[in-house]
Amino acid sequence: MSSQRRASIDLVRGGVMVLMALDHARDYWGDITLNPMDLDTTTPALWFTRWVTHFCAPVFVFLAGVSAFLAGTRMASRSRLARFLVSRGLFLLLLEFTVVHGGWFLSFTTGWFVFQVIAAIGVSLMCLGGLVFLPVRWVGLLGLAILVGHNLLDPVQAGGWWTFLHAGPRSPSSGFVPVLGSVGVVVAYPILPWLGVMCAGYGLGPLFRGEQPGRGVRLLWTGVAVTLTFLIVRGTNAYGDPDPWVSREPSWLTLVSFLDCEKYPPSLAYLTMTLGPALCLLGLLELSPPRSGPLSGLLLAFGRVPLFYYVAHLYLLHLSAGLYYRWKLGSFHFFRPDQALPEGYGNGLGLVYLAWVAAIALLFGPCRWYGAFKRRRTHPLWSYL
Repeated sequence: MSSQRRASIDLVRGGVMVLMALDHARDYWGDITLNPMDLDTTTPALWFTRWVTHFCAPVFVFLAGVSAFLAGTRMASRSRLARFLVSRGLFLLLLEFTVVHGGWFLSFTTGWFVFQVIAAIGVSLMCLGGLVFLPVRWVGLLGLAILVGHNLLDPVQAGGWWTFLHAGPRSPSSGFVPVLGSVGVVVAYPILPWLGVMCAGYGLGPLFRGEQPGRGVRLLWTGVAVTLTFLIVRGTNAYGDPDPWVSREPSWLTLVSFLDCEKYPPSLAYLTMTLGPALCLLGLLELSPPRSGPLSGLLLAFGRVPLFYYVAHLYLLHLSAGLYYRWKLGSFHFFRPDQALPEGYGNGLGLVYLAWVAAIALLFGPCRWYGAFKRRRTHPLWSYL
């Protein structure tokens, strides 16, 4: 998927990965006892710091679907594409429960694992590997049907393995599925809606072909249509999110309530709210590609090696926060939500943003080096990394 890249895709992907590091800097360096989305206790700065990172997962999964389509245009057959998608999906699933789990918790003795975005992408890729034999338009329509209709399943609370499909953390079991004895999986990213996002990306893949101005116009108007869909769906309060928005005082909380859409699992309102502006941005970048400069160089460096960046930023933020607490509290603090927090734990947003900027600066060099290293390699193994 890495050759013949679209600069607009890498720029947008790099942008959401920078935002993702902000969210995880807040996890490791901030105070996880504070719920930034609780409208009764949050502050505007804390709420916005969390809300802006909502764009990360939907855009990342959507662009994985687009990249799968573009990869297929360079392969000799759909059978080859299917084999690649299934094998890469299995690789990502394995990575989630080993290397990524280690980055999140610096431990493999938690007794539970978390089914997060890398695992959801892995399973979605495997499913897409079976769907690529259908016409591209059919795959896109299937994705659209899932995105529009999956909230009809919200009342179904079957628990157990149903949690992997749709229910997520809002299920009665809080998203925990026992797998082997006391060992289980916490499902943060249920499969069905994220598969819909990936199929939608695959189905819209043809928009990225053809002449550049034409691509930009089509993407821009598609983004406008999706954004208008969000305004209609959310504005009517009739369908598309389990929590209707309400008027609140002070007035800024009314806007916050309107934009506070459900991510676990991602509602129709949440997905249209995030994917619409992302498509508009992709269209604008196709219509007017940015000049080379420090910002575009930074985003391209991250966007071209997303998996390397993802793993590296987890370990960097977690280890640096642990060392900080070793200096501040006298003991290395592991990010373990199931354990009591030590007295004096947590920092304000100022230090969170400082840790975020420092992490981005430290990751730029390794990501740029790895991107150049990867481009010089022709073995198929490098397409997995």
